[in-house]
Amino acid sequence: MLKGLTRAGLGAIASDEQFLQLAAAGGFGAVDMDARGLIERYGREGACEQLAEYGLILASIDLPVEWRADEETFLAGLPALTEAAAAARKLGCTRCCTYVLPSTDHHPAHFMALATWRLRTCARILGTYGIRLGLEFVGPHHLRTAWKHPFIRSMEETLDWIDAIGEPNVGLLLDAYHWYTNESGVDDLLRLRPDQIVHVHLNDAKDVPVEQVLDNDRVYPGEGVIDLAAFLRALREIGYTGPVSQEILTLAPPEEEPERLVQRSREGYDKVFAAAGLI
Repeated sequence: MLKGLTRAGLGAIASDEQFLQLAAAGGFGAVDMDARGLIERYGREGACEQLAEYGLILASIDLPVEWRADEETFLAGLPALTEAAAAARKLGCTRCCTYVLPSTDHHPAHFMALATWRLRTCARILGTYGIRLGLEFVGPHHLRTAWKHPFIRSMEETLDWIDAIGEPNVGLLLDAYHWYTNESGVDDLLRLRPDQIVHVHLNDAKDVPVEQVLDNDRVYPGEGVIDLAAFLRALREIGYTGPVSQEILTLAPPEEEPERLVQRSREGYDKVFAAAGLI
């Protein structure tokens, strides 16, 4: 597995180049970021050179389409998806991810029908560029009632939905935080095949009752109560070898300097990877 970073939880990073420098200095091998933005700033060759200089791969991009809103908004976003997919392909990125909230104000049956068609459309566009689509189920209890109606919130439900979408390049974005807040176990992970996982996020949770865990109040790996060693061992056992990217959502912007936050991230990764027997 390849240690990766997102910008989430790293404070006020001034530029893409600083982010790449910090990731490399912290011993990370992958970054999640905007491929199209990198190419716009540096050109294709320049962006490839930036990644190569720092020994990094581009692990994943965000899905740039608003598939949760009205049809006009969704259709208007498809050209941006094509552009993002083309840029990602140029930089060797093969993953694109989006999150699925566990409740909705839309009538859930109608929304499910629309969302299935929309995500199938996105998957087909991404597939022409050799890119997989990862769907991230979201587990924190407070979001399950944030909108009127319940929607998909668990790994099992998301896997069933992926089957319904029916495109071979669709799988899970598996986030340790959502695995924990769903009160899932190692056995749930061991039932997965590695090809069902598109991407992985790593983070930790505060020591509060699980029903009080907030989505935007996470802590760094190894600083909380999630059994991340067991999480990582299970992924190794099933044969997952892709990136594992840190994503720390916080209530307020971190006050520490990005350099210190990346060092803290490195220490956390070293701790949990060592506990899992991966280093």
